Amino acid sequence: MSIEPLKCGIKIEPPALVLTYLDGKTGKKRQRTMPLRNFTSRVGVTRVAEELKSNPRHRKYLESVPTLQMEKLFRIIQERLRGLSLNDSLDKVKEELKVDPDEDLNKLNDAELKTKKHIMDESFEKNRKKQEDPDFVYDVEVDFENVGGPAIESSGWDSGSDSDLDF
Repeated sequence: MSIEPLKCGIKIEPPALVLTYLDGKTGKKRQRTMPLRNFTSRVGVTRVAEELKSNPRHRKYLESVPTLQMEKLFRIIQERLRGLSLNDSLDKVKEELKVDPDEDLNKLNDAELKTKKHIMDESFEKNRKKQEDPDFVYDVEVDFENVGGPAIESSGWDSGSDSDLDF
């Protein structure tokens, strides 16, 4: 059975994941609602996403839905259950799942670091050029010139050639 997810959303009350998909067998657009039983504002969203994806009833529908997307949707439900408005919930979750290039990742705990790495992996895969892409070029060489910036200083430790080394 071929399932192509089109949209993934949530219901707040009662908590549920809603998937709109294209049924490859019939070519029809369908919608599936998966209830999140015993979902609270304190439950671990990673565990909920993994359990839902491994559930035999939902596995075939969710196998190509990114876990990070599901976790983000579940966090929105949690913030709504805590009493925040929809816009405040969206803003809070967006801020949590943002990777700031100036942020020191060494100061994060293991769970936060794992989430940030997962976000970076997803972003990399989304932007990566693949061989089947029409604008893919193999073995691109780029000369990074210092255009408009300060002059590049040479360093004493790298001024010699490799032939000067004695092994």
